Amino acid sequence: MRAAIERVLDDCGFAQGRDLEEFENEFATYLGSAHCVGTSSGTAALKLALEALGIGAGDEVIVPANTFAATALAVTANNATPVFVDVEGDTLLLGIDAVVAATTARTKAIMPVHLFGQVVDMDPIMRFARERGLFVVEDAAQAHGAEYLGAKAGTIGHAGCFSFYPTKNIGALGDGGALVTNDVELARLVRTKRWLGQEKGSRYRHDIVGENSVLDTLHAAVLRVKLPHLNVWNDERRSAAAMYRKLLDGVPGIRLLAERGDGRHVYHLFAVLVAERETAEASLREAGIGYGIHYPIPLHRQAAFSGRSKALGPFPVADNAASSLLSLPMFPGITHDEIVDTVGALRRVSSRRAVGATHF
Repeated sequence: MRAAIERVLDDCGFAQGRDLEEFENEFATYLGSAHCVGTSSGTAALKLALEALGIGAGDEVIVPANTFAATALAVTANNATPVFVDVEGDTLLLGIDAVVAATTARTKAIMPVHLFGQVVDMDPIMRFARERGLFVVEDAAQAHGAEYLGAKAGTIGHAGCFSFYPTKNIGALGDGGALVTNDVELARLVRTKRWLGQEKGSRYRHDIVGENSVLDTLHAAVLRVKLPHLNVWNDERRSAAAMYRKLLDGVPGIRLLAERGDGRHVYHLFAVLVAERETAEASLREAGIGYGIHYPIPLHRQAAFSGRSKALGPFPVADNAASSLLSLPMFPGITHDEIVDTVGALRRVSSRRAVGATHF
């Protein structure tokens, strides 16, 4: 990475430099997509995708309630209305039944979120979208390298959007993102919009309204170094997840999310449902073990979207996840002993529960 940074410093191509175009080509090739457009963040990629697809005021976009706020913020940034729906209980992913129930004459797009590193069951969603003439924009911010029926996450819908925030499976030195698509005109439009509405090679000529949302060259250079390691890192995450699953199977008060059999989960996060989360948090803290909470306030309860969204409730799954999801340590290189220690802290909580307590 230091050598890549030095190369950019020597070249002085800090904005729209050579490494940006090279990374875009390499990431598109890795995914099996025709085009990649680097953006300043995953949120920017989502926002630009919807904008380029012509989605705006009066339009509705179906969004799962259990996801990071950026998914819905991209919708409201285009003055469209996010329609929140509940997720499936076994995976916490968007399902076709919720999509069908939420679709109205105003629906223009569906935004499946490949949460925690696992791809949504996309075939039924894509069939429905084709029947209704709807766009599908994949939020693949947590699914770099994940697969569904042999296709990489982000390459199934009309556009796929990735984040390169430093915590992701492949992260930049700061924030960054990308949009991928097989639609040449969509790629051209997003590429123009992300650079103040300027076509490549026509600086100072602004034919459309755009914004400043280009992936910095330094980030692209670092991502180029990391990309060849992504599959190995994802394999290490999968191995760690398999160990977690084996050690946590049958532990009272803990429920594991299902891993679909039609794809390849890349475990950006290893999240479990815990009956007594606060007690589990205390046990992990006592052992000096880090953890995460994703996401304590589901989107249909966020004040930011009050009056700017529709909520097709009830939301028993998302509400339960908000109060019980616990993300355990997950990263390439995590050791057997670190996983054992984490599970031990959770088992201590289980052992302190009353005799005869039922499973979660």
